[in-house]
Amino acid sequence: MNSSRLSVEFWPSLLRQTGCARLRAAMFDPASSDSESEIVSPFRAVAVFANPASGSGRSLKLLPKIKTAFEQHGFRATIYEMASPEELEALVRKSIAEGFTHLFTFGGDGTLHNVINAAYGRDMLFGVIPSGGGNDFARALHLPLNPLGAISAACLGTPRPVDLVRVRFADGTTRFYLGGGGVGLDSESASLANSRYRNLSGRLRYVLAAVHAYLALKPQRIRIALDDSSFGGPWQRFVLASLLNTPTFGAGIQLSPGARIDDGLLDYAFLPELRFGQLLRALPRLLINGVLSLPNIERKQVRRVRIETETPAYFQGDGELMGLTPVEIEVIPRAVRFLAPKAQAG
Repeated sequence: MNSSRLSVEFWPSLLRQTGCARLRAAMFDPASSDSESEIVSPFRAVAVFANPASGSGRSLKLLPKIKTAFEQHGFRATIYEMASPEELEALVRKSIAEGFTHLFTFGGDGTLHNVINAAYGRDMLFGVIPSGGGNDFARALHLPLNPLGAISAACLGTPRPVDLVRVRFADGTTRFYLGGGGVGLDSESASLANSRYRNLSGRLRYVLAAVHAYLALKPQRIRIALDDSSFGGPWQRFVLASLLNTPTFGAGIQLSPGARIDDGLLDYAFLPELRFGQLLRALPRLLINGVLSLPNIERKQVRRVRIETETPAYFQGDGELMGLTPVEIEVIPRAVRFLAPKAQAG
């Protein structure tokens, strides 16, 4: 066969198999590649951090398919399985030291939470393969919740800068979260969802955890300073104080439907009181479509919040207990980059 004909037929065929349309365009139309220099090229190595416990352990069976799915898009995937959050963060640091710059998580929001905390400050490109119970950040990226579909969308996607939320504690330590964070019913529900109700799936897990937490909730008072307002205002009773970067938490519960992950703002939601009858009336819509319809939720958009509780209480972020109040929370605009479907990147 003529070598020039082989070249013409072989390379387009190979590139079609990789699924990387932008790379094909760059090779055959160089002018098209200038503005897309950040698009991920094929045959690049990616590190995948898998949580064996996510999806009630079902995710382990998918690992061979996960690796194959990356190969079909021209990526070499190295899969790391973790036994604990501490081991996960150590594996992330190890992978970065080995030269990986593309880090994927195969798990829920908690797995992503720990990867971000271990990698923050490095120029990484992140990807999400949803497998856990919540997957609210994957929803915010408009990724398919099917793991193999999410891989395809990410491999064909565009880097999207998103906001990160920094939490500073009284001892000076800082941690980060991507989705939802808060104190009160928020954090108590997260604790129960990760323990007693861990084996349930989807929104039911979080709704049952919230009802349980409500029934066990002890009265607590809080002081909150928004943005540059002075700290030390009046103490007030509260049920929930949340700071969200994503529109949803708890597998699609719409606490702040207008929240965006790239607007440089936090969506603050405060619930001063909640009667049991109100909770019961809200449950059907909450379970069916995730709509949280309570008349007395106060909502604002802010950049910085300081929270103090009369008795130290846990603050949660991405469903993980991060530390005790008092805390200072602030948004870091467009601090990290994720691979997102092209139509939704911005």
